[in-house]
Amino acid sequence: MVYCPKCGKDNKEDTRYCVNCGSPLYENASVRAVREKRDECFGLPHGSAIFGLVFGLIIILFGARELLGWTIDFGPFIIIVIGILIVAGAIYGYTSRKS
Repeated sequence: MVYCPKCGKDNKEDTRYCVNCGSPLYENASVRAVREKRDECFGLPHGSAIFGLVFGLIIILFGARELLGWTIDFGPFIIIVIGILIVAGAIYGYTSRKS
């Protein structure tokens, strides 16, 4: 049995569309690629989560700097982190296309 991803109705194995709601039961490769591509940031899978973690860390460091009176300049740190993310995305994109 194949279950419909939209309504959950069980369908026969050879059915292409749900007998209940008419939704396609199998997505083609191009739709799957678009869905996977949407979850990228800086060319990395789940990159938006990585970017969120880095951005959160930067905010915490700025707060700690103010609270503890540190005299550290975080400008170069931010540039380095963004550069690392871009390079990692480029390397991942290059290696994922080769395989």
